[in-house]
Amino acid sequence: MPVVRRAVLAAGGAVTALALVAGCGSSGTPAAPASSAAPSSAAPGGTLTVVATTNVWGAVAKAVAGPDADVKAIISDPAGDPHSYESTPADAAAITSSDITIANGGGYDDFAEKIADADPAAKAKMITAFDLRPDKADENEHVWFDPTTVKAVADQIAQRLSQAEPTQAAGLAQRAQAFTARVDQIAQQTAAIGAARPGTKVISTEPIAHYLLETAGIADVTPPDFVEAIENETDPSAASLVEVRNALTARQANALVFNPQTETPVVAGLRDTANAAQVPVVEVTETLPAGVTDYLQWVDSTRAALARAVGAPA
Repeated sequence: MPVVRRAVLAAGGAVTALALVAGCGSSGTPAAPASSAAPSSAAPGGTLTVVATTNVWGAVAKAVAGPDADVKAIISDPAGDPHSYESTPADAAAITSSDITIANGGGYDDFAEKIADADPAAKAKMITAFDLRPDKADENEHVWFDPTTVKAVADQIAQRLSQAEPTQAAGLAQRAQAFTARVDQIAQQTAAIGAARPGTKVISTEPIAHYLLETAGIADVTPPDFVEAIENETDPSAASLVEVRNALTARQANALVFNPQTETPVVAGLRDTANAAQVPVVEVTETLPAGVTDYLQWVDSTRAALARAVGAPA
């Protein structure tokens, strides 16, 4: 089942978790296969428009579209939660009138999918990142950290916008190629973390950094019961909280991945436990932090923070 946003962990226990790279934010928009792209809604000679559910996917779109399209992110608030975001009439209008829309999918930003489901034309121009993941058996929805999925989304953006405005095809293809090459480079640097520090383990407050850790070759040893509770938006059991706390105190994990966007007294207590045990804490958000607009810069800085935390070259 898709990973669902873990709401608030009730106070009462200490939660240990490692959440790598990503931030929760507000921005949304769906997507569809290139073969079913809808006609351009831009006026002749006008600017193409792209709507993304979050500023993460908006940043990917901007890197590919460059000056050839206006990109709007519905969710850009670092404190926002796409899982619980309630769309407005303005959001629906933006999605239905855009040339393409980009959604994460996998239960992460259902509001966009609901809007598209009500409008076949909007559905046809929707790119859903989760549907492009290479391993369909992997139900973790935080696919913005999966290099293969991100490259597939970038290629779809270039193809769709080129169909909408063929005169811009060359520039779109060139930017998509440059973007995917940089994604590959960052993925190689991420893989070098595990190569430099084999056997590295982390604990996560939620499985946000699943794909980043997978690329890095780092094991997430968060207790399954704890992960399941988080995925089902329920409070972790006292036993799983004790297990996580003890693992941190005994330094059985090399780092704690912590999502400050879902901080609760319990989660904060786990961070305190990690700090007291001198276990490095890696902060990861689900949307771009304030002041950051570049997807590649954001992912690379997260990679570097992870590397430093586990003692690998950054």
